[in-house]
Amino acid sequence: MTLLIVEGVDITHSRLVELTALADQAEAFYDWAEERFQETLERDETLSDILNSASQADIKKSLVDCYGASRVEGLPLLFDGVGRSYPHAKACYYFFSWLIRDAPQQRLAPLIARMVKLSKRPRLEIELDVLSSLICKYRPNVKIFSWEAVREVIIDRLEGSRRSIKGHEKEAVVRTALLTAFQSYYTTNSNYGTFAGVEIGDKQVMIGSESYDVSANLLGINGDCIRRVLVPIKTRETEGGGHAHLFTRDIRSAINAARHDNVDDYLVVVIVAKNWSYREAGVLRRQVDHVALFDLSPSEWSRFDDDEQERLNSFIAAVLNGSALPKRSDDLQ
Repeated sequence: MTLLIVEGVDITHSRLVELTALADQAEAFYDWAEERFQETLERDETLSDILNSASQADIKKSLVDCYGASRVEGLPLLFDGVGRSYPHAKACYYFFSWLIRDAPQQRLAPLIARMVKLSKRPRLEIELDVLSSLICKYRPNVKIFSWEAVREVIIDRLEGSRRSIKGHEKEAVVRTALLTAFQSYYTTNSNYGTFAGVEIGDKQVMIGSESYDVSANLLGINGDCIRRVLVPIKTRETEGGGHAHLFTRDIRSAINAARHDNVDDYLVVVIVAKNWSYREAGVLRRQVDHVALFDLSPSEWSRFDDDEQERLNSFIAAVLNGSALPKRSDDLQ
């Protein structure tokens, strides 16, 4: 990232760059919600116009349609401040809450739980009543529900989410890049190719003694995981090629563990290291499905540059359309 220096002082706002890049991936969810409202109510206005003029009954009807959408239709992702995707029902709850109410988890959720306890009604019914009531009550105050306005709200919500999650900086960078690749494909195709859906994991995957920092589940129509994209992240502060062999040894161990566990999983390796051996990089590119290599120290690394993001986008597109199959053990000899 290019530094912003004024009078010899670094005033670079790298967090804003990271959060805006992440927030931009939520536009696919916004566009999807707009289409659902338009189809349900047979109206061609924007989502902002519909939310500002529709009756509470019509808003609730559209919310029911959003919540109940089938995975078979292809559903966009919504996510937290470190790029972990929410299950669809929770994604709908957060998205529509963010439009009209702060702190949906910390403040609104306990109120809904209290209503459920008092009324004995199903939580989903209460949730839909609450969201539709809030929108109708406070839309004169909010006034605008356009993507440009919602984007600013989402940036703020993601920043709050990221502050509450410590020690996940490098995973957040990779999840954002992986999420961008999936959303790029979804935005173009309105589906996930040969898969019914995608979930970005919320924690490391352990296979034996090997850990994979970031993962994505590629889902079938029943919600079962058909394949995974496993991503170990390797970073080194020390320069020089001596560590490259150790990198390769560690990664080869991760490859072997993953292939032994499930030959259908994809392996994507992210390496952040100054002056790392390109010969070793060539070896790895033959052994894993995709390699993202950054010639930076970990302290300098805060995002995928445009070239690496485009390479990842192309790889994920090939995974989703079925043209890239996982490398088998025979390929690793």
